[in-house]
Amino acid sequence: MDIHEISEYIESGVEARKALDPNLVLETGNEVARCFGRGGKLIIFGNGGSAADAQHIAAEFVGRFEKERRSLPAMALNTNTSSITAIGNDYSFDAIFSRQIEAFAAKGDVVVGISTSGNSANVNSALEKANSIGCMTIALTGRTGGKMAGIAKKSIIVRSNRTSIIQEVHIAIGHMWSKIVEDTI
Repeated sequence: MDIHEISEYIESGVEARKALDPNLVLETGNEVARCFGRGGKLIIFGNGGSAADAQHIAAEFVGRFEKERRSLPAMALNTNTSSITAIGNDYSFDAIFSRQIEAFAAKGDVVVGISTSGNSANVNSALEKANSIGCMTIALTGRTGGKMAGIAKKSIIVRSNRTSIIQEVHIAIGHMWSKIVEDTI
């Protein structure tokens, strides 16, 4: 990578952030805040780098972001390796999140699926399950949104074809949600 490529990378990240709909980020952040306010929880999940993003975002709520406050109920479904491997073995990899949604989600919870392509079968299956329970479903995705954009009730699509840029913007969205929640609580 040379200085020109680094400059292009930085600029593409800036452009992806600028293309976000700030009203949608605020609206979904307020959904998370309202959910916590009524005693609900945030359930979030993804594969690979998106799994790491899910853990990071959940930790901002369970721990804290910028303000000292009570711990908030947020969980990343991709962290329990025993459940993931048991479900993957006994059912299929496509069921690793939907079975956990069935176990943990309640009507009114906010369920966030993360997939840079929007086409991860296990993430999409879990969003469908969450919809059937009555959860508010939010997709964090990229590129054109994939199938996920048609499943979730609200979709934030990062307009980039570069996975690393999409993931960086997903973390930024998680940080903005954290700030919205902390300002509300």
